[in-house]
Amino acid sequence: MDMDGIKRRLSKHSGQFALFFAAVAVAGFSQSVVDATLNNFLAESFSISEFQRGFMELPREMPGFLVIFFSALFFFMGSRRLAALANALMALGIILLGFRSVSFPAMLMWLFIFSSGQHLFLPLISSIGMEFAADGKAGSRLGQLSGSANLAGIVGGVAVFVGFNYLGFTFVSSFTLAAAGFFAASVLIFFMTPDEPRPAKTRFLLRKEYGLFYWLNILYGTRKQLFITFAPWVLVTVFHQKTQVVATLLATGGVIGIFFKPLVGRAIDRLGERRILMAEAAALIVVCLLYGFAGDAFEETAALYIICACYVVDQLLMSVGMARATYIKKIALDPADVSQTLTMGVSIDHFFSIGIALVSGWIWLTLGYQYVFLLGAGIALVNFFSASRVRTPGG
Repeated sequence: MDMDGIKRRLSKHSGQFALFFAAVAVAGFSQSVVDATLNNFLAESFSISEFQRGFMELPREMPGFLVIFFSALFFFMGSRRLAALANALMALGIILLGFRSVSFPAMLMWLFIFSSGQHLFLPLISSIGMEFAADGKAGSRLGQLSGSANLAGIVGGVAVFVGFNYLGFTFVSSFTLAAAGFFAASVLIFFMTPDEPRPAKTRFLLRKEYGLFYWLNILYGTRKQLFITFAPWVLVTVFHQKTQVVATLLATGGVIGIFFKPLVGRAIDRLGERRILMAEAAALIVVCLLYGFAGDAFEETAALYIICACYVVDQLLMSVGMARATYIKKIALDPADVSQTLTMGVSIDHFFSIGIALVSGWIWLTLGYQYVFLLGAGIALVNFFSASRVRTPGG
């Protein structure tokens, strides 16, 4: 047995993972900066209505639907080069958002560029990350990556809090900082050894055997949209909270997530995807009902604290998406299907998330924000029973 050869391969493997680990962390920092400032930027710069906020999800989420086509278009790059391009697009889009949002249509165009990179990168984090996982340890590996992004996200939230409170930050300042981080992530991934590209036609992969995975992605997409779009909008417009508060909540979720997300990864490996996905859905039913009706059931200060707690819990529960990635890895008919199916899942979930954003904006405007989250609770209930049908080999 060539022990020196084995050591060299392990060392090379570790070095590649270290580059990717660092890139995910830096991108997590930048994403936290964007998340902490974007809703206040929109509210203060353009004074948009709830319906316009929902309508904005069309150009922002459309890249998620188109990601399978973008992936096919750039098939010749391979996953790692495509991940580098994705971060470069995020850097370009967010810097233009800060400096060239001279009108509402212009802002939407820059947001589209940023979102294109963001949605290209999302499935690649899981597919590339699982390349570095030992058998039966994919959840733990994704938990490590998620934890690294979380830790960096804390730094991003703190940077926004300190910057806006003490350093005279503007939205341009925060977006410039985020762009620098995305560019650094792009460079780190570029230095990874390129992988072999796959033919464009294999990007459009739909198999009936993966039907439950696609359905779980549809439910996730609708639930995710409520959190990304309307949960912070409740804080900003109903409870009139400033950028610093949203940044603090993101940082709080990040601190807890350092421990929580790796635990979720290990729990997936030990307990299985079905139990974890069902637990997430049950928790979301409670979270959605509190989002919608805490303001009616409690006095204002208590309701605000409850909404803030829901925001942090909701943020943490996003990490359960790892279970869908490990689920498809376990049931894949061909290991090469994993990356393409994850990408297809993103496109499918965004087709429905765009619709739910428009519908929810109309519901908020005509019935009130409470009914947006009542709808979310209903989706979570359907998700609970759907997750109960998950089965994996040996699980």
